[in-house]
Amino acid sequence: MKAAILGTGTIAQKMAGTMGRLADVECCAVASRDIGRAKDFADRFGCKKAYGRYEDMLDAGGIDLVYIALPHPLHHEWTIKALRAGKNVLCEKPMAVNQRQAREMFALAEERNLLLAEAMWPRYMPSAKTIKEIADSGEIGEVTNVYSNVGDRNDAVDRVVNPALGGGCLLDLTVYSLSFSSMILGTDIKKITANMIPTGTGVDGQNMVMIEYTDGKMAGMFATIYSMTDRSGLISGRDGFIEVPNIINPDRIVIHKAGHSTYGESREIVFPAQITGYEYEVLACKRAIEAGLTECEEMPRSETLAILGQADEIRKQFGIVYPFEDAPMVAREVF
Repeated sequence: MKAAILGTGTIAQKMAGTMGRLADVECCAVASRDIGRAKDFADRFGCKKAYGRYEDMLDAGGIDLVYIALPHPLHHEWTIKALRAGKNVLCEKPMAVNQRQAREMFALAEERNLLLAEAMWPRYMPSAKTIKEIADSGEIGEVTNVYSNVGDRNDAVDRVVNPALGGGCLLDLTVYSLSFSSMILGTDIKKITANMIPTGTGVDGQNMVMIEYTDGKMAGMFATIYSMTDRSGLISGRDGFIEVPNIINPDRIVIHKAGHSTYGESREIVFPAQITGYEYEVLACKRAIEAGLTECEEMPRSETLAILGQADEIRKQFGIVYPFEDAPMVAREVF
């Protein structure tokens, strides 16, 4: 599969390095607003072609998949342009800044019979399937609640605190927890309650979200851009619980079975070594394209839409409206 990368920032570099180690995937092209930057990227990662305009790469032939690695507010615009150019697309998470944008993107992909997938990378990992299977198996009894946290000390990073770039915890970090909870408990939600502490720029610097499901189950999550956390997840059942040391990229999980009044039996599952973790989403796209599908089964459009709908509700409770939601953005590569 010949893949092209739109953008040259940190995430684009990580993806290019990953593709370079996959036997059946070639990073054939890269595009930047700066041709010098594109050429440096191409030389570093072995891309055959470098473009100084995004449009030029999208108009080129011989590309099976375009990976969009631009800031959040630009995902909608450039995914639409890529699809109109006849390209399958893997778009970095969150795929859009709101559910309305995502619906437009998926509708066009369906109309053009092209793949559109969100690069919510934890959902493509083999670990996700294992965690889900154990949670559903009854080994820890009926699951009653899920907790997770995600923290990173990046409050000095412009794209993270700038409202014009979709900054804040919600789209950068909380979406991981929303995805983790959705994977285990589904999307039949009765109520969402969310609170946040704003940064000086007005975006959410820390937030807590509680989700109540129609069947009485609950999910709780915490996110912060002020400090590191262990990024842990906990799936609790009536007969035990599953520890997930890092919900974004777990290298192992521990399953605990409860005794009468203490925790008795436990077992650990260690996951195989990987390249970066990005390889799974790329290979999932390859399989889907070869099968003529317009979505990846690991992260179907229904999940992307549901999670963005949850994010919309949370942001509504926060009282945050991004300035670009009613105005066009000028492309910037700040990842």
